[in-house]
Amino acid sequence: MTPPILPGLTAQEQTLLYEKLNVYNRGRASYKEAGAYLVVLPREGHSTYTLWIYSPLPGRQHIFYLCELSADVNEALRTASTLCFYSERPLLMVEYNAKRMQGNGDDLIPMGKYRGHFLHEILSIDPAYLGWIAYKFQPRIPKQERFVHIARIYYSVHMDAQRVKVHRKPMGRFLGKKGEKLENLRLTVTHVRLEDDPYKTQVRGGTPFFYVRQVLRLTDTAGNRVSIYINARTASRHSCVLPATERAYQPGETIEIASARVARTYWVGNTPCTRLNYVRFK
Repeated sequence: MTPPILPGLTAQEQTLLYEKLNVYNRGRASYKEAGAYLVVLPREGHSTYTLWIYSPLPGRQHIFYLCELSADVNEALRTASTLCFYSERPLLMVEYNAKRMQGNGDDLIPMGKYRGHFLHEILSIDPAYLGWIAYKFQPRIPKQERFVHIARIYYSVHMDAQRVKVHRKPMGRFLGKKGEKLENLRLTVTHVRLEDDPYKTQVRGGTPFFYVRQVLRLTDTAGNRVSIYINARTASRHSCVLPATERAYQPGETIEIASARVARTYWVGNTPCTRLNYVRFK
């Protein structure tokens, strides 16, 4: 595979960059066997470098988009090499190929709470759901079989990222064991995501009614990670839109909890997280 000419670099700078990339790839598997991460050059109408993944998947398209990088080639390679450092796949630089990289909808989610979204969109948001598609969803038609294969490719990207995290020291601790009662918690909201509860969604007289829940990510005063699901008590006429009668939590907001129980404990990479239920606010 002939490396492309990099825009804005002298011949000497380009040679030095490719030498560093060759050192980075030394000892990694062949892209023909394991696939590869691809840093795709900017193109007309798109000024930044982007990260893609190539997999030797049977079929017409086997290169899939992952994320944006940077307009600067050195910063783009720095970011990509950090993300992929512990993967066996090599990191290559290529030009954009519309025929091989243009999406054809095979990676569009056709069902569930992320229906209408692409697999790469939930890669960082909900990798557990991506894993469910990859290894538990039962395809019924050939198109769904290809969809599952693509989901497995994306999930392998998540697993490569997890390999990076296991080399770092664990941060934080669990707040307690499953079923344990906790009292007098002071938590700060770091992230809020709205999602529909698929088990409560109803259609009345041809009109859909959605029961939206807020998924809160929080930290305590020591920086320990916590998550809480808050279900709306009233229905919304629109998907993932909280009714005006419900309180909307915001990142940066501090909340005080009188009591709660530990629903479960889990790891996000090397970070311990505690999910709470039966929450009673002060």
